[in-house]
Amino acid sequence: MLSAHELACERGERLLFRDLGFELERGEALLVRGGNGRGKTSLLRILCGLSAPVAGVVRWRGEPISEAHEQYGREMAYLGHANGIKDDLTPVENLRLAAALGGRELDVTTATAALEQVGLSRCLDFPARVLSFGQRRRVALAGLLTAGALLWILDEPLTGLDVDGVAMVEQMIRDHVVAGGLAIMTTHQPLALDGLTPKTLSVGD
Repeated sequence: MLSAHELACERGERLLFRDLGFELERGEALLVRGGNGRGKTSLLRILCGLSAPVAGVVRWRGEPISEAHEQYGREMAYLGHANGIKDDLTPVENLRLAAALGGRELDVTTATAALEQVGLSRCLDFPARVLSFGQRRRVALAGLLTAGALLWILDEPLTGLDVDGVAMVEQMIRDHVVAGGLAIMTTHQPLALDGLTPKTLSVGD
């Protein structure tokens, strides 16, 4: 489904990695490892199509993502360091806006159900600016549930979450992959995926 072939990435004049590759099928997860500044986030941005590699190619369903841009955009969801939340909008409004920007319709009932699933039932009518960082992170995570994406690309998804929030994300990832989805993630924290063992990829070694 998703493959990377001989990827190379530079930051400024510094080579972060080269000759990097992997293959990922439905029902599989990939954990990207590496120290700070080694290129983990740069790799994820390449996989999302947000930046281009110096060399190599990323393929989705056998096609370069640069050529399958529209389909790939519909089937991939990215959660980066920034939550992408608008301060003046409520969590429900944020989810509906994100869906609209992606060319999808999202009704209030479905958005509300996703937010309740991530533990935000008491915050539905609050503007995002009054939410804590952890609560804003949960809004972004609810966006994964409503995106309908086959591939999740997650850069440090556990950041800012308490113990219950970490357990929730672990269960979300496991459920997504067990249901036939794909997940790629970086994290500095241990992941407990209840019997699911991700593939691993080291960056910048």
